[in-house]
Amino acid sequence: MSVTGIRQDIEWEDYIKSIGENLRRYRKQLKLSQAEVARAAKISKVQYQRIESGGFNDTLSPNPTSRTLIALAEVLDVDLEHLLPKPWPDLREHGKRDISAKE
Repeated sequence: MSVTGIRQDIEWEDYIKSIGENLRRYRKQLKLSQAEVARAAKISKVQYQRIESGGFNDTLSPNPTSRTLIALAEVLDVDLEHLLPKPWPDLREHGKRDISAKE
């Protein structure tokens, strides 16, 4: 893996952890358990715990889908933008790339 790829992975992991921290903060403000939030968002408690903890390992990633993030925002009664930290990580490879269609 290139240095750029490693940096991007670290940025992404930090970003996902920030989403988890935001989820935890809003959940605690509402005095809800992880199980209550998961049930209301129609995801498993384990999946919610993985997202909230921002935990990465070799087989499981807490990379939530858009649908899951929207459901969680609705359950926590916040706009989605409040769950997503700014600035977003730059996941593009640095340098120019040819993005023209191949024929």
